[in-house]
Amino acid sequence: MFRTVRNIRRLWTTARLLARHDALFPLEYLDVAPAVVRAARWISRRDAEGRPGQRLAQALNEAGPSFIKLGQILATRSDLLGEELAADLSDLQDRLPPFSGAEARIAIETEFDKPVADMFAKFDDTPVAAASIAQVHFAVTNDGWEVAVKVLRPDIEAAFARDLDLLQWGADLIERTRPDLRRLKPREVVATLATTVEMEMDLRFEAAAAVEIAENFEGDTDFKVPNVDWGRTGQRVMTTERIAGVSLDDRDGIEAAGYDPLDVTAKAARATFKQVFRDGFFHADVHPGNLFVTPDGVIAAVDFGIMGRLDIRTRRVLGEMLLAFLMRDYRRAAEVHFEAGWIPADQSVDAFTQACRSIAEPILDKPQNEISIARLLGQLFQITEAFQMEAQPELLLLQKTMLVAEGTARKLSPDANMWMLARPLIKEWMEQTLGPEARVRDAFEGITGTVNKLPSIMERLEASANIISDGRMRLHPETIKQLRRGSWSDGVARSLWFATIFLLFLVIIVHLN
Repeated sequence: MFRTVRNIRRLWTTARLLARHDALFPLEYLDVAPAVVRAARWISRRDAEGRPGQRLAQALNEAGPSFIKLGQILATRSDLLGEELAADLSDLQDRLPPFSGAEARIAIETEFDKPVADMFAKFDDTPVAAASIAQVHFAVTNDGWEVAVKVLRPDIEAAFARDLDLLQWGADLIERTRPDLRRLKPREVVATLATTVEMEMDLRFEAAAAVEIAENFEGDTDFKVPNVDWGRTGQRVMTTERIAGVSLDDRDGIEAAGYDPLDVTAKAARATFKQVFRDGFFHADVHPGNLFVTPDGVIAAVDFGIMGRLDIRTRRVLGEMLLAFLMRDYRRAAEVHFEAGWIPADQSVDAFTQACRSIAEPILDKPQNEISIARLLGQLFQITEAFQMEAQPELLLLQKTMLVAEGTARKLSPDANMWMLARPLIKEWMEQTLGPEARVRDAFEGITGTVNKLPSIMERLEASANIISDGRMRLHPETIKQLRRGSWSDGVARSLWFATIFLLFLVIIVHLN
């Protein structure tokens, strides 16, 4: 009861803030605590400037760190908000007034239990960037290494805990009172926010993400990740190599540095494709402030607090779906959704095929440089409500990432399309992942995995068959010994081996047809 009262008060405070920006429409749509929303509506401004999404972004920015992060997640939900509103939220800037250099020094000394001077020969008290969770200071280590030091905001954990409690309460309320909105997975959205925030508030996770993506690109001459200084990295402080360069969207600066914007765009496209499809682990906060062109022409990324993952099955489904769209094989594009289980089997494949055609044709008929795969995915997610497709959070994050990447690439090279520049990689990946040889390999690996599990299956069968005398079956002890060591198990193994070989040929024939 106390939690409910407390959260209604917080909801009232939030509703008043939204009302001041004439941005109450999300609460009105969700129909959460309608009396509170109606009361806030009485004080709502009706003359606030800007589109609804812009007004909402301003309100969320004023509401503080938790709501800024929520807005960034909602920016991926074009299926829920519509394309224009989601795009406006994509422009939500994660910037807050900085905290003092003295507080940053205290945080560093508390984390490592030693004076700042023992770790850094020089520490700049003025931050170079200040966001909702942390801010960054430049420094020089005692051995002369130029570094960037990221420090969490004081008391940020308590602030997020209060806001997340409100959002979880609201998500529970929506699922209880609005069954029609359960497909939008409000609890999962909040859980995603909570997980994202939890990982962002432990900077060791971000450091680990940086190292993982660096390992994925080891030996790559086009893409760079700053080295992590683990000796000066902890839960609330992260130290990395300092990156110098020109922002990726600064076309004039890139040209002044002597580099061809088209070549830079191609490098960025290849790096994006490798992260998403080759590795299934991608930088999901790719605004231009996090991407630079270094003096030697390499693209460098920073800020790995928000990362996305796609398992191999999802990548293959996504690849086959996109290939079908690009080939304008809308029937196949629809079938892929059903085969993946993303759309219930009781829906009409024919109707969904028609829907796929309706969104793809206007996009694919545009000039090459205006074709947006991210926009295609966004519109696809919007129409799936009619077909009861459940939201796929990992794909929504990918769609938002692709939308930002395409926007940056278009600003850098207006006449180019980043996906066309990455076409050789796309073709190679498609052949390796979706071609006949890949299907045979997958089939063989699946069968091999099953065969490898047979010993444990037999052990579980033995255990479950060792039944007491209450009318249920019991295996004779001699039978169990034969299962373990005897010729009977050898015969079973031989039979299973021949059956496996036979099944393998059947699978190969089916996949090749």
